[in-house]
Amino acid sequence: MVSPSDITVSSRVSAAAPLPGHLKGSSSQGPDDDLPRIVPRRRVGRWLTAAAALLVVAMVVNSVVRNRAFQWDVVGRYFTTAAVLDGLLLTLWLTGVVMVLGFLLGTPLAVMRLSANPALRTLSWGYVWIFRSTPLLVQLLFWFNIGALYPTLGLGIPFGPQFVTVKTVNLLGPTLTAVIGLTLHEAAYAAEVVRGGILSVDSGQTEAAQALGIGRRRTLRRIVIPQAMRSIVPTAGNMLIGTLKGTSIVSVLAVHDLLYSVQLVYNQTYQVIPLLMVATLWYIAVTTVLSAGQFYVERYYARGSAGALPPTPLQRLRVQPAALRARLQRATAPEARPAVDGDR
Repeated sequence: MVSPSDITVSSRVSAAAPLPGHLKGSSSQGPDDDLPRIVPRRRVGRWLTAAAALLVVAMVVNSVVRNRAFQWDVVGRYFTTAAVLDGLLLTLWLTGVVMVLGFLLGTPLAVMRLSANPALRTLSWGYVWIFRSTPLLVQLLFWFNIGALYPTLGLGIPFGPQFVTVKTVNLLGPTLTAVIGLTLHEAAYAAEVVRGGILSVDSGQTEAAQALGIGRRRTLRRIVIPQAMRSIVPTAGNMLIGTLKGTSIVSVLAVHDLLYSVQLVYNQTYQVIPLLMVATLWYIAVTTVLSAGQFYVERYYARGSAGALPPTPLQRLRVQPAALRARLQRATAPEARPAVDGDR
């Protein structure tokens, strides 16, 4: 039960308490008691830096576009020729095959590296050590000249008779040599990427799976690897782009990739710069598509770790015009003044 004294005290406290901001306009206050207007901070340095950067970019683009030495008419003429497109398709095929085979070989190597078996750990470490220590060009040249070390390869009993033999020269052509060399080199890096992703998963996940009676293989396949993908995908995306550009090194083996196809053309026409620009523009276009795909794959695997997913480029484009209009309206709107009793 509330006493009259409590009602009096509470009413006095309510009268003495300040009114909220949205109720001040209904009180009998003068214009001098208006709230101060909040002015956004003027970031002069940011605008000057952005203007300077855009000016430099404009100068570079102008120098490239208006430079006649690039011969943009020649670039447009050879950009979609059959020889260039065939080389581009072979480059894309090499990139896809090498990445798939590299991770198929690198994942068991990563598991072996984390195994409790010392022999498996040593073998995996030795493989990674050898193929990461030697340059890729040396590895490709070594596999290209493997016939000098092993003229024939056979299948049979160890230290005994061989049932099937084949000459290495007839077995390993330039394209197959490039696939083998790039795959073995890529598997060493893929093993470290997968191992780092597995180590990024909290050990409590494995312990919880063991407490539920889930086997090790199923734990790795259904629990650890899906969570490790958040750490694997960004590095794997960089490896994919690096492999796309790294396939250009197979031109030393006379493999008709994009760069070698362009070289064959400018060796006949002596138009080196425009043909190199053709290869450059194709590499930029493919890399842009792969980068966009990497963004969406990372966004897919970030669903369980982030409260709110990062906006896609299309979502940002939709939001920016609305935000710009809101800023312009706030900047051009007259200063708002709360209404007072005299204005009514």
